[in-house]
Amino acid sequence: MAANLTPQYLEAEAEFKKAQTPEDRLACLKKMYTLLPKHKASEKMQADLKTRMSALRDEVEQAKKSPKKIGVSHKIPRQGAGQYVIVGGPNAGKSRLLSRLTRATPEVAAYPFTTHEPQVGMMDWEDARVQLIDTPPITADFMEGYLSSLVRAADAALLMVDVGDDDGPFAVEPVLDRLAQTKTILVAEEPKTQDDLTVKYVKTLLVANKIDLPGAGDRLEIVREMFGQRFTIHGIAAEHGTGLEDLRTAIYKFLNMIRVYTKQPGKPPDLTSPFTCPAGSTLVEMAALVHRDFADKLKTARIWGTGVYDGQPVSRDHVLHDKDIVELHL
Repeated sequence: MAANLTPQYLEAEAEFKKAQTPEDRLACLKKMYTLLPKHKASEKMQADLKTRMSALRDEVEQAKKSPKKIGVSHKIPRQGAGQYVIVGGPNAGKSRLLSRLTRATPEVAAYPFTTHEPQVGMMDWEDARVQLIDTPPITADFMEGYLSSLVRAADAALLMVDVGDDDGPFAVEPVLDRLAQTKTILVAEEPKTQDDLTVKYVKTLLVANKIDLPGAGDRLEIVREMFGQRFTIHGIAAEHGTGLEDLRTAIYKFLNMIRVYTKQPGKPPDLTSPFTCPAGSTLVEMAALVHRDFADKLKTARIWGTGVYDGQPVSRDHVLHDKDIVELHL
């Protein structure tokens, strides 16, 4: 018998996966338990949620009694169509990529460990924007304490590989291993189901940098042999711009978002600043992005776009498509 989980429960579960503190995770579990349908088929899930809530309550209480001295914490608000974290080993070219794809000006040097703090930039793709975050390098011996939380909270990751150096392809596995130790797993696509909700799967593109350097072609083949079954691989030369426009498009499309424009009655649409929402979003879900009260107040809408005639009235559950124009009526 199926548990018949509601969309509200699945949304709470997604919030739990991104929660960064025991207090936040406990609050999400409580919400999940409240939203979980209570019947025979969900008894095992009910028991599991109770067990995990109990463990987290103990963790929270213990932390209150013996507060830990914590290091630097970084929480970067998500902006644009999505948030990417750029990760990789030393000298892979993460900062150079950020400076090429955005207007950010991180310190860039030909020696490793130039980046000490996260650096943020906004990448333009057509009329949409994507947030990119450069991070300090990860090695087999060291990873900044806050980095796993930053990766877990992101919509996706860019895993950078230096194919301009013989050691570059072999610096990738330590990055994956260090993140995996924090139950943060980089994958090509998130699994549809998972048993352990403490594990966070982060969808990832692998970026092989410095393909213009001598011997890079052979190293790129090594990378394909090692990781081609696990990730989609994009070859670039960030220093000279090779492959960056294709990568820019891949970064946006990997998010699987659509752009929706709005218009007021009797006026032309605003085509300069689209709202971005996940593919498959309904009209009411998009309305909530315009204003949090609109989802409740929305009565109907007119739409110009895919599969409709111009100005066609549609209901709240109408599924939107890329570049649709909507006129909301409250």
